Amino acid sequence: MENKPEILDTRLVARSRLFGIEEVHLRFTNGTECEFERLRTPPIAGIMCVPLLDDDTVVLIREYGVGTEEYHITLPKGGTEHGEDWRETANRELQEEAGYRAEHLAWMKDMTLSPGYMGHHIRVILAEGLSESRLPGDEPEPLEVFTWKLSQLDDLVAREDMNEARVIAALYMARDLKQGGRPVQEA
Repeated sequence: MENKPEILDTRLVARSRLFGIEEVHLRFTNGTECEFERLRTPPIAGIMCVPLLDDDTVVLIREYGVGTEEYHITLPKGGTEHGEDWRETANRELQEEAGYRAEHLAWMKDMTLSPGYMGHHIRVILAEGLSESRLPGDEPEPLEVFTWKLSQLDDLVAREDMNEARVIAALYMARDLKQGGRPVQEA
């Protein structure tokens, strides 16, 4: 399937402070026309950092997710501010959420969340050469920061409070990389 469907019309049908919902009228290459709804893609890019203290120790945070109404283990992440390079975003989010700054940042993968109805992307960054450094963040409560061994990743993933798919994927990618997988190019 090389030819994408033709977008015949896009219309904003609902809006909140954070989200816009669009109705998209498409024509597929076989002539079939359909309407889909999607969350409007935000104008800012997102990053998620996998901060490593050493080849086997990752820094994690625990924070509240209002979407699930539960606390979750996750990685430092956030949106790029106006005019900010992704490297600046990565180091700012690391300092705000985990209390570290990275000397070395490397792009691992760009991921989507739910491409069937969202255009959101997040860039996964490997952060190494960490040193303690803190910036004030925008979280409503202090985040719990702790470390975990990548060699015990299966035990972490088995926990009930570790269930964000993109975080799990990023951690397995980092573990495989550090165990001799593909090289990451420092950007």
